[in-house]
Amino acid sequence: PQVQPFLPHWLAQPKLVQKRINDNLVPIKDVPGIHPRLLKKLQMNGIESFFPVQAEVIPAILQSAANGYLMGQGGYRPKDICVSAPTGSGKTLSFVIPIVQVLLGRVVCQVRALVVLPTKELAQQVSKVFNIYTDGTGLKVVLITGQKSFAKEQEMLVQKKVTGYCSLADIIVATPGRLTDHISQTPGFSLTQLRFLIVDEADRMIDDMHQNCLNQIVKAAFQVENNSGSNMLFQRTKPGPITAASSCYPQIPLQKLLFSATLTQDPEKLQQLDLFQPRLFTSVYSEKKRLGDGTETEQDTNRKYTLPEGLSQCYVPCDLNSKPLLLLHFMLTMKFTRVLCFTNSREASHRLFLLVQAFGGVTVAEFSSRLPPNERKRTMKEFEQGKIQLLISTDATARGIDVEGVNYVINYDAPQFIRTYIHRVGRTARAGKVGVAFSFVLRIQERRFLRMLKDAGIQDIKKQPVKGKSLKPLVQQYEEALCKLEKTVK
Repeated sequence: PQVQPFLPHWLAQPKLVQKRINDNLVPIKDVPGIHPRLLKKLQMNGIESFFPVQAEVIPAILQSAANGYLMGQGGYRPKDICVSAPTGSGKTLSFVIPIVQVLLGRVVCQVRALVVLPTKELAQQVSKVFNIYTDGTGLKVVLITGQKSFAKEQEMLVQKKVTGYCSLADIIVATPGRLTDHISQTPGFSLTQLRFLIVDEADRMIDDMHQNCLNQIVKAAFQVENNSGSNMLFQRTKPGPITAASSCYPQIPLQKLLFSATLTQDPEKLQQLDLFQPRLFTSVYSEKKRLGDGTETEQDTNRKYTLPEGLSQCYVPCDLNSKPLLLLHFMLTMKFTRVLCFTNSREASHRLFLLVQAFGGVTVAEFSSRLPPNERKRTMKEFEQGKIQLLISTDATARGIDVEGVNYVINYDAPQFIRTYIHRVGRTARAGKVGVAFSFVLRIQERRFLRMLKDAGIQDIKKQPVKGKSLKPLVQQYEEALCKLEKTVK
């Protein structure tokens, strides 16, 4: 018999968040405790209602800082918060709003919120949102991703004065590598006043061994400062049992907020994060269906992941040689527009890009770590404006990037892991819109691919064979393109 894994209480009994975004919008005025200034900002940005995740998480974070950021409620440490919700369900805003609000009252500029993200693009996206909501508040947001020189970033972070160093950032949005460099090498850079640590795409941060980065942040946050004359009052000690001595000074608590589309359920991994009495908000759960006779059935007991509601999924069985033809068939014969196409490697995406380009008739671009950031930004913009019909990308770019108006996602190479699949297809049908995902599956992969989806409780994927004769008209031009390509490559 299988031994059921024992889950800690907070994982076993999370706070469930509605997954149907459109049916459960909450008018922003109905969410308690939001500052009038921020309400006005939200309306100026055309936001009249919150998504379910935002409506649950924003008040929870605000409440944990109800007594200002120096104290949790009743003098206790605030609980850490984990949020597991599908891509495109509005996670960013659910931490931006409360953090900006909690810091509105700050007097001295110190690093009080730190957001760590796995990629530069994501970091830029998040800092953009922070900038919108801190505009006019005097709060300073600094983006650290290694796109500027190290010295330049140092200038953005700290300023040396006669009295010592002072911080130039209240909120830092960073990627792990560059952040750890500043922790170890930038004089005067201090995290001792850090109140919020936000880890976005948390599962990936744990998996990619950025674990060390998280440890370094926490270590830096609890470092004792040398000039502890005046600072003695708010000196932080490593959290431990509450004793009379430990509670005689008010301490700035460090609260962790983790966000992810696929939060790990592995208690051992979560243990590494060293969470304090965590609360989990999740929209990834199975729904009970009532049958006519009053009994309930678990409809999808093993639905580990939720996919966007407006998403249709299909797969096309094919062989290796017909894959490029299939893509051209979808683009030229079926006239697909705004297609985001995923391959499994930089090389594959580059080759495919050159091939489609040589074939002609499709405006195509590639998006991978081969390209410098400014070029990636430009490509993204042109794709969103509809100037580029086909964007060929690697997985590095699939994570959390919010691309406007993707109509189709094509998995040119079938993904090997279910998480990759979830993140890729989640690039379309965002924020309650509709979209279609196609996967090109080699006949030898078919069983494994369907098995992988079935194990994750994804059953509504349709088989959509494409007949050989519909590819025939493309063959001659395709072979010419191949010859052309061969010459270019040589």
